[in-house]
Amino acid sequence: MEYVSLYPNSNKKPQPDKNQNRSVSRATAHSGNKNHYKRHHRYLGFRLVLVILLIELSLCGGFMLGRASATPYIPPSFQTSQTGSDSLSENKPTVSLTQPTSTSTKEDWNLILINRDHPLPEDFRIPELTQLRNGHAIDKRAYPALQEMMDAARAENLDPLICSSFRTWDKQEELYQNKINSLLEQGYSQKEAEANAAIWVAIPGTSEHQAGLAVDIVDTAYQQLDEAQEHTAVQQWLIKHCAEYGFILRYPTDKSEITGIGYEPWHYRYVGKEAAKEIMERGICLEEYLDVSP
Repeated sequence: MEYVSLYPNSNKKPQPDKNQNRSVSRATAHSGNKNHYKRHHRYLGFRLVLVILLIELSLCGGFMLGRASATPYIPPSFQTSQTGSDSLSENKPTVSLTQPTSTSTKEDWNLILINRDHPLPEDFRIPELTQLRNGHAIDKRAYPALQEMMDAARAENLDPLICSSFRTWDKQEELYQNKINSLLEQGYSQKEAEANAAIWVAIPGTSEHQAGLAVDIVDTAYQQLDEAQEHTAVQQWLIKHCAEYGFILRYPTDKSEITGIGYEPWHYRYVGKEAAKEIMERGICLEEYLDVSP
């Protein structure tokens, strides 16, 4: 008779019960064995069903747990308003890009002092320039402010015109020498001509134009570079509003002894809004702002 084990890996035949001494008929034994197997099969089926149920419950619980853990925890300070897709509510987290407020210093590129006592450094490099119309140019960093100022003036039905801007060393040398020659023709000596020329045209190496931070602006209706330029509509507007764009009237009429340059109501220098506001409101010049004696 072939015996089938309930355990897959066992081929050992079951041993008869040592305490069973009574004899049974072959038919009775056969019937008893069938009942025994049925009971074991029912018991095994019940265990299998129970195991399957436990597995399903475990998988279901794990799935729900996984769904719950997949939702990130959001601290209260990071919760945002749902009033709009791009709402900027008070609760929305933001990264502050504001840097600590600092006072401008003379080391800032826009506050470089250039005059007869402070010529351009030997290692000075011409800044990256933005080309303007009519061959003019200005330091790229100051260009947006200049454009904004010119646009604002034109919006007031004014007609400002840039007549001078960045100059190379050779160009500055040419202008300075032309002024000397003009004075020589008027009867000045060479020494007198050079000294007087420096009051109106900076000696090469001492001109703000060479740094790309200065522009000469006139009224298109009056293009003479003289003191009458002050009374034009363009100059009146610029003197009043230039600081709003980071520019100053560089050579005021009463600061010539400090700046070393005569009154030029057309020469505007970029220094940045912070410095420009203080300089123009206090009625001082750049040398005074930087506390530099001539």
